[in-house]
Amino acid sequence: MEGAGSLKLANWLYNAAPRDGTALAVLNRGTAFEPLIGMRELTRFEATKFTWIGTPTNDMSVCVAWSASGLTHFDELYERPLYVGSTGGGSGTDVFPKIINGTLGTQMLVVSGYPGGNDIDFAMERREVDGRCSWSWSSILSGKKDWLDQGLITPFLQLSLEHNPDLPNVPNIMDLARNEEHTQIFRLMFARETLGYPFLGPPDVPEDRVTALRRAFQDTMRDPVFLDEATRSRLTINPVSGGEIQDLVIELYETPEPVIERTRSLLR
Repeated sequence: MEGAGSLKLANWLYNAAPRDGTALAVLNRGTAFEPLIGMRELTRFEATKFTWIGTPTNDMSVCVAWSASGLTHFDELYERPLYVGSTGGGSGTDVFPKIINGTLGTQMLVVSGYPGGNDIDFAMERREVDGRCSWSWSSILSGKKDWLDQGLITPFLQLSLEHNPDLPNVPNIMDLARNEEHTQIFRLMFARETLGYPFLGPPDVPEDRVTALRRAFQDTMRDPVFLDEATRSRLTINPVSGGEIQDLVIELYETPEPVIERTRSLLR
């Protein structure tokens, strides 16, 4: 179901989908937070009331620079600009650079209007832009690992709540917070990476069916045949349970209102 980056699907799931466990969806990882910091006027759901089933991977996004840009370390952004491609429309490639610039004073200049992530990749090759700030690490490993191996792209910042051991020398955004407000803003913005590719259902699904769906999801994440297929497809499996996602979403909806408004102002 296309429309507004999963908002149409989220509204349908919340208001019109059958609540018997037969209707499930996979949403854009940031959709759950639209009522807080996004397009409030288009949302018709309460994210805390969805039935969260789980996600196959606790993902991480990164900011990368194309080799010809010459940038290799995050700190260089305090001294020089970096043009980064964006798909616009509230996507990570649009909002993440704004948040980082607004809090830390970096100089990422967003070039918007690309139809999709692949188009940003082509733009880096053509030298239209210098990099991309919001690129799923699992997507890089499955689709562009040759660029990493050849040194064509350099990850210079991790965007997630936790450090990824694949990149021990790349700073994590949470470590760059200068005060408690920054920490809360970063947590509000980058917790979506923990959601990865979330499976969820509408509110008020009977408890026994929620239990069955969550158990089936976790069993699938441990199934040898499934894991073998994921390995051959170069897909990262690092699951997060539905209960953990539910708790995280509830926690973030308790973020103090001044922090939410500050975040919204940075995005504007």
